[in-house]
Amino acid sequence: MSQSVKQDLYPLFLMSVSLFGLFLVGMLALNPPVADEDLFWRKPVIGSIFGSICMLGMLAALFPRECSGASHFEKEEIPANRYDKPPQSSFGSVRIYPNILGHHPDCGNFSTHMFQIKKKTFCTSCIGLLLGALITLAGTILYFFNNWQISHKSLLVVSVGIFGTGFGLLQFPLFKNRRGFLRFFWNVYFVLGTFFILIGIDTLTRSVAIDMFLILLTVFWLFARISLSQWDHKRICHACNVAKCEFRR
Repeated sequence: MSQSVKQDLYPLFLMSVSLFGLFLVGMLALNPPVADEDLFWRKPVIGSIFGSICMLGMLAALFPRECSGASHFEKEEIPANRYDKPPQSSFGSVRIYPNILGHHPDCGNFSTHMFQIKKKTFCTSCIGLLLGALITLAGTILYFFNNWQISHKSLLVVSVGIFGTGFGLLQFPLFKNRRGFLRFFWNVYFVLGTFFILIGIDTLTRSVAIDMFLILLTVFWLFARISLSQWDHKRICHACNVAKCEFRR
């Protein structure tokens, strides 16, 4: 099997497993198993684990280059005769070869991936994930440590969570020409979706084993989302005609 075919199958595998996980969540919500006992330490332990994942996610969003590496295309060979003109940087008026800003090249292909405040450049998706993690961390404290109740709305909460997590993953293959605001929104909603799923199913089942299964699923969804983002970057760069780009070192 060629390397290109393997690379195409990998995101398909991640998406298939992720969507199957969401299907299992839906089945759990519709047919919740009856818990034998409601352990007093369940919420503090699950909340502490999930809160720790939120904080690690916040660090990854704040320092994406350090966490994921500066380049997705190490040692890639590029035909010399494929490129003849330097690109226009999307963050300046001088025609230059693109450099790395954060973990994106500063070219027009990634204009919706970044935004500027004064002279500082930020990743739209990372800021969305960061905001989602901050809201989720606050919600984790309220639900797992301050006895926030959602008993009569648990099915609705799970449904909203499935929708947010699913579209947060599907944004890469389905919404290729999305605006920066939509990219920001789907990443906020993606993180909140995983939280809604956890607290909705926890309310329905009150099971430590199921909660741990959902936390493992959440970690996989986060891994899949990062991998699909890298695949999306690679897809964009493979269609680009830029020779001297640090992103392709």
